[in-house]
Amino acid sequence: MNQNQSKRDDTQGPVVGAADEPGAGASPPGLSGAPGPSRKLLTQDQEAEVRAAREANFETRRPTVPALEEILFQPMPVLDHGFVRVVDYMGDDAAIVQAARVSYGKGTKQVRQDAGLINYLLRHRHTTPFEMCEIKYHVKLPVFVARQWIRHRTANVNEYSARYSVLDREFYIPTPENLAAQSTANRQGRGDVLEGEAAERVMQILKEDAARCYDHYEEMLNERPDGSVIDPERSGLARELARMNLPLNIYTQWYWKIDLHNLLHFVGLRADPHAQYEIRVYAEALLETVRRWVPITCEAFENHVVGGVTLSAGAMAVVKRLLAGEVVDQADSGLSKREWSELMAALGRD
Repeated sequence: MNQNQSKRDDTQGPVVGAADEPGAGASPPGLSGAPGPSRKLLTQDQEAEVRAAREANFETRRPTVPALEEILFQPMPVLDHGFVRVVDYMGDDAAIVQAARVSYGKGTKQVRQDAGLINYLLRHRHTTPFEMCEIKYHVKLPVFVARQWIRHRTANVNEYSARYSVLDREFYIPTPENLAAQSTANRQGRGDVLEGEAAERVMQILKEDAARCYDHYEEMLNERPDGSVIDPERSGLARELARMNLPLNIYTQWYWKIDLHNLLHFVGLRADPHAQYEIRVYAEALLETVRRWVPITCEAFENHVVGGVTLSAGAMAVVKRLLAGEVVDQADSGLSKREWSELMAALGRD
């Protein structure tokens, strides 16, 4: 595809990229534990609809990004039944530079290259030029992950309606290596991986409870996902009421549109090693799309944000004392034990 062509998604509803498209079922780099290419994500109708969307070309004078166009509409598998796919975008690295130079004028003329300017903007936290770029995703994810995700109130969201449609019988079940006990040191973290009978029992409970809840959901609806009636002699409960019996590991879907600045903020928090695994793998999938979309910005982000460290005034004072050759310990550093430990880890002294 050349720079004067673009592919657009004008479809409605839960449509994802065709499973037989190149790479549609493959795991993108960085998605540890994501299922391989054998997983079928779509119904035949969905596959046909997306094939039609990908075959349609539209002339445009706006910038397009060939690397992102390659995966447009295609699902990137995440967890056991989830995915992330790009359905539309606006802008590129050049749009960020253009916006910055309009805003700052001669003040940035000394930065001769786009990469230098973008690094400068990120380093000095000039955020508005990055808000000039936007991207829209279609995401399929467990409800409990969605409830974490939605706390980032900086995007436009339209979620699949269980008042209008019957949810699919699809539940997230952790892989054995992600089935961990509660951490004793972190109230919102995980400890050692469960093994043996304890792990088997937890897996049994998760599967049985999910199946039982969905069976009761269908019974209350008196309707199957394909729309067929279970018992013609009785009325089903309203969908908006029947859904309340479903567990948090059932899958939902939404369209999520966000500007690049807030997307990078989301990824910076949720792709962090301390984030919960189930949302972290989604953030890593988003980061892979950013690498394709705005590679210069992504490299600067990974350098200054992901690989960087922000120091408080107190921590900076400790660093200066250490550079001056002074021996400093936590007791006379003026830092709390936690901040001291974090500083020492950042300096490679833990």
